[in-house]
Amino acid sequence: MSDAVRTRFAPSPTGYLHVGGARTALFSWLHARRHGGRFILRVEDTDAARNTDAAFAAILDGLRWLGIDWDEGPDVGGRHGPYRQSERRAIYDRHLLRLAEAGHTYDDQGAIRFRFDRGAGPTQFTDRICGPVSFDLSDPETSPDMTIRRPDGSYIFHFVNVVDDIEMGITTVMRGDDHLPNTPKHIALYRALGHEPPEFAHIPLILNADGSKMSKRDQGAAVQSYMDDGFLPEAVRNYLCLLGWSPKDDREKLAIDEVIARFDWPNLNRKSASFDLEKCRWLNGQYLQAMPLDQAWLSARPFITGAGLPADDPERGRAILAIVRPKVRLLSELSEWFGWFEDDRLTIDPAAVDKALGDPDKLAAVRELRAQLADLKPWSGDAVQSSVAEVAARHDTKPGKLMLPLRVAVTGQTSGPDLLPLLQVIGRDSTLARIDRVLATASES
Repeated sequence: MSDAVRTRFAPSPTGYLHVGGARTALFSWLHARRHGGRFILRVEDTDAARNTDAAFAAILDGLRWLGIDWDEGPDVGGRHGPYRQSERRAIYDRHLLRLAEAGHTYDDQGAIRFRFDRGAGPTQFTDRICGPVSFDLSDPETSPDMTIRRPDGSYIFHFVNVVDDIEMGITTVMRGDDHLPNTPKHIALYRALGHEPPEFAHIPLILNADGSKMSKRDQGAAVQSYMDDGFLPEAVRNYLCLLGWSPKDDREKLAIDEVIARFDWPNLNRKSASFDLEKCRWLNGQYLQAMPLDQAWLSARPFITGAGLPADDPERGRAILAIVRPKVRLLSELSEWFGWFEDDRLTIDPAAVDKALGDPDKLAAVRELRAQLADLKPWSGDAVQSSVAEVAARHDTKPGKLMLPLRVAVTGQTSGPDLLPLLQVIGRDSTLARIDRVLATASES
């Protein structure tokens, strides 16, 4: 593996992992993987007053859930932990001393400021996404000298960011384009420290459907919400890939290996991406339907048990999942459908009973069908269908005319999962008990 390309993701542990940050991490990871390089995770936790352990854990959990792994860092329990700026104070002190000795800093009421070279002319660079960029730092009114260390001795983001990029040999900095105005300041620091800056790629921000900037309060902004709502990590990662990158064809569902192989600068968009949670749900449904049944059951089981439903019979669980998963897009929606297969979840709708069984002829047909089902051997959906056809013939009606009364007699509702597969799973005893319960309400009305 070549170390020629080195990228990084440097979040601050002050809140949950935002989808914008997750996309930045993903794009940086994809660029490193595309070129056989290294992806580094570095937590910018110099602001002790705002950092939280919960936010730190949320960042790691979210990245791991998305399958974004990092390549190096301090050993933590036998695997790489992220670099933490709070543990790198001596490195920053050393670089600050170099700047001071070269006359690039001065004291301002206890704070240390970096002195910009006002006669250096415009700072120009070519951004990989935004193209040619020019900033002029010559006016101290609009571009005052930059604080790099606070009076309490803690370091400012701009300084430690640059120092760590130098120390870690970062070759490509990918970040949101809201950081574009910071770039000339960072370039000035790189050069004052005797290093050429890396290449920059500023990714346009993610916008809501109405064109507003996606904030932390907007629906779908937190990666944790996808984990809680039953999205599949592969689907969310696929969707994030499409927010600013395009395979240049009409496909939207792409395996990550193909994205890596095709991830290159010409396919990155200059225009801001519009976030569409409904499209992400749709894509998740595509992944759920295509997933092998055994794997889908493993993913679904925590959501089934979390809803208080039994999940200790994998064979039954997989059978139910095969029936209901075409109805859903999120794993969290499965519990409602699994509830149809549990006798204690039966809810009888009086209006449905009146509609389907209020006619004496239909009520009589269902009672006759119930008696025939009691003797049905072997029990199967096909055998039930044959019994329905036989009873319908005796009542001079079509089999389809008896399916709604049978559905209501078994489920208490006019809609639900496909009926014959449901009967196959719940078995004869549950079917008969349910019919008896509903018929009792029909008799009372």
